[in-house]
Formats: sequence, structure tokens, C-alpha cells
Amino acid sequence: MTDKQAEGRVPGVVGGVARDGALLWGEGVGTADVARPGEPPTVDQQFLIASNSKTFTAVAVMALRDEGKLDLDDTLDRFVPECGHTGLTVRQMLAHASGMQREPVSDVWETMEQPDRSELVEGFAQAERVLRPHHRWHYSNLVYAMLGEVIARLDGREWFDSIKARILDPLGMTRTTLGLQLDPVAGYYVPPFHDVPVPEPTFDFAAMAACGGLASTARDLALWSSFVANPIVEVLHPDTFEEMLQPQIMADRERWTLAFGLGFMLHRKGERFFVGHTGGMPGHISGLFTHRESGTGGVVLMNSTSAPDPTAFAVQLAEEVISNEPKATVPWLPGTTVPEEYADIIGRWYSEGAPFDFVVRAGRLEAHIPGSPAHKPPSVFVKEGDDLYRTESGRETGELLRITRDSAGRVTQMNWATYLVTRQPLAFGEWLRDTTK
Repeated sequence: MTDKQAEGRVPGVVGGVARDGALLWGEGVGTADVARPGEPPTVDQQFLIASNSKTFTAVAVMALRDEGKLDLDDTLDRFVPECGHTGLTVRQMLAHASGMQREPVSDVWETMEQPDRSELVEGFAQAERVLRPHHRWHYSNLVYAMLGEVIARLDGREWFDSIKARILDPLGMTRTTLGLQLDPVAGYYVPPFHDVPVPEPTFDFAAMAACGGLASTARDLALWSSFVANPIVEVLHPDTFEEMLQPQIMADRERWTLAFGLGFMLHRKGERFFVGHTGGMPGHISGLFTHRESGTGGVVLMNSTSAPDPTAFAVQLAEEVISNEPKATVPWLPGTTVPEEYADIIGRWYSEGAPFDFVVRAGRLEAHIPGSPAHKPPSVFVKEGDDLYRTESGRETGELLRITRDSAGRVTQMNWATYLVTRQPLAFGEWLRDTTK
């Protein structure tokens, strides 16, 4: 980590690796405040996490959706009638696929004066939709600020009050606040032609807080990484969180290493897949990315406007632990019984000329493709009625599996997503010819 700090000429860096709801490792190098040289930042000091705040906003939006207060395909003008734009959906806004301009209409990063709620909405009506929706990924702080307005109107309280009650308090994130409040580091810009850091200003985020106003610590972000790895229903139902991680639009069209879900960056590094976000504010750069399969998250916080790539940095920290300290394999436990209804189903079947092995694991009916790569999960079925099952996950998720039995109760065929499934490999039409003889 010291080499990144030195090469990037960052005054202070905190790096950490989270697992199982806590920091497995955390360390600070450099200086938290150049007025106190030799004192590195700590895992409990606050940095602005900037656009990592968007992931909290997105989770709150999805919780409101689950409560029936909005639909992802609702348009913004349903909740903010005076917004001045029609056809702009919540889904598009969450995924940066709306085509709206990046920032508020005034030059907020020149004046450092952010709009209040009424100014935000008034300015949004004047903002441009610079691209067609879904035409290409186009990052927009402005639309996330408007999502904060939607949260405030639907939840009947200010954006941060909603985030605190819905997310921070249930997760025990006591050192995550609106703006820098608790033993913060100082933020700097290090010019290219000398090595004397220039202090960066702080400001009131006002209505732009929903897109980047949170401050946090490495220790608190370990709790957020744990939620990302294993969501709890007190904050958001795990099924809803899985929905958030479905790719909505490709951000890296050249290499396909970065897509956006609903509020989260979906980053692929080799064969591994990381979920998270980056953030940048004057004097503060952050990155938090979690490998959900191993429950391992890498976090990096830097007190400089210009700094090493936070995505690569955070992922590198996580991968060091994933590779060198892999999570212990859960021991296999023998089953006790095979449900009677599965007894005549288990074994090899064929559909569309290809084999499928129907098996029972931990009392669940699953379908495996022989020779399938280890990273491809089996299909898992849940009972929906007599001899009727719904594919819960894996291949053909959402589709029905229907079982047909003869008068003696033996399974004669199955239909999965309507395709015929038989004990013997058959060509299309061969079953029909046999049954009509």
C-alpha cells in the first residue's frame, strides 16, 4: 500500500479488507493532516466517501419500491410534477441510463455553492437531456440528487434522515454522517510541479447530498461491505438486492469490464466479479468493492483530489486476501431423506438433445448440466403445486417444470420452460412420432 501512496503522491491513505462484518485488516500510511506530519490516518477517521453515497441512495429507493411507494418504471414527474421532464424513469436514473446532463445547471464546481431542494428542482427543469435514454451510459450526479428528492417526498423526511433510519442505524454504522463531523482527515490537492499539498475547501452539500454527501470510515465501510455480500431483510430483502445487481447498461463498452446495475458498479477482474462504487470530492477519493462469493471487500480512502485509480486499488487489496487467505470451505453434510415426490425424478434426463442430471441436494431438487464449468450454478426448483415446480435460480430462472406421470404414478416425461424432457435422448418430433403410432 505504501508504494501506491508514494507513487500517487497522496498525503494519506487508509486501506482495509473486510470480511464477515469486520475489518480483517486495516492500515493507514502517510499523514492525515500535513500540520501533524508523521501521524497517518486511521481506520476510524472520516473521509468523504463521495459517490459511494449513491449506493445508499439506491438501496433506499429499492426499499421504497418494495413498500409499494414507487415502481422502477415510474417516471420522475409522478413524484416531482414540476421536474420539467417526461419519460424519465426511476430505473434509468438508478443506472445512469437516462441521458440527463451530468451536473446542475449552475457551475457548482466553480462556485462551490450547491443548490437547495427548491433550487435543485427548479434547475432540473432547465437541464438538458443530452442523450437518448439507454443510448449509452452517461454518469449523472444531477439525477441522483433528484432521487434524493424523491426519497424525501415519499418518506416524509430529509434524505439523510431516511438513510440514517433505514440503513445506517440498522447496520450500526455510527461513524457515517452527512459531511465530515467525526475526527476527519484534511483534504488536499498535490500540484504536479511541486510537492506542497494545497488544502481543499469543504462546503455544504445541500440538495446534492444524495449523490455524494456522506462521510465514513474504513471500519464503518466494512459493515457496508458485509451488507453487500450478505444483505439483511431489516435493510433490504436479499432478492431485491440481487435485482440491483442485474446489469442494466455497459459502462466499459471497449473491454466489458464495467457495467452498472441499479446503483452499483459491476466490475469484472479476470474470473472474479466485484460489486461496489468509487467516489471523488475535492480532497477525497474512495473505493469500496466486494467479492460476494467470498464475502471479501477491499476499501481504500485517500485524502487527495488526484489519486491512484480507486477501483483497481480496492480490488487489488481484496484479491490479496481472497488468493492468500481463502475463506474456509463449508463442510459437506450428508442428507437424511429423499422426498418421495423426487424419487422417480432424480437421475439423467435429456432435453433438446442434451443431458441434464436431476439431483437432490439438502432436500432441494436441482438440475445440473454434466461437464458444466464450476462457476455455473445448477438450476434450483421450488414447489408450486402438485408435480409443478418453479425454477428459482440458475438456467431458466422463473420458468416452470411440469411433471407428467402414468396411472401407476411413474414419471413419463417432464416439460421445462415448455421443452420436452425425457429419459432417452430424442430428436425434435421423435417423441411425437412414438406416441402417435
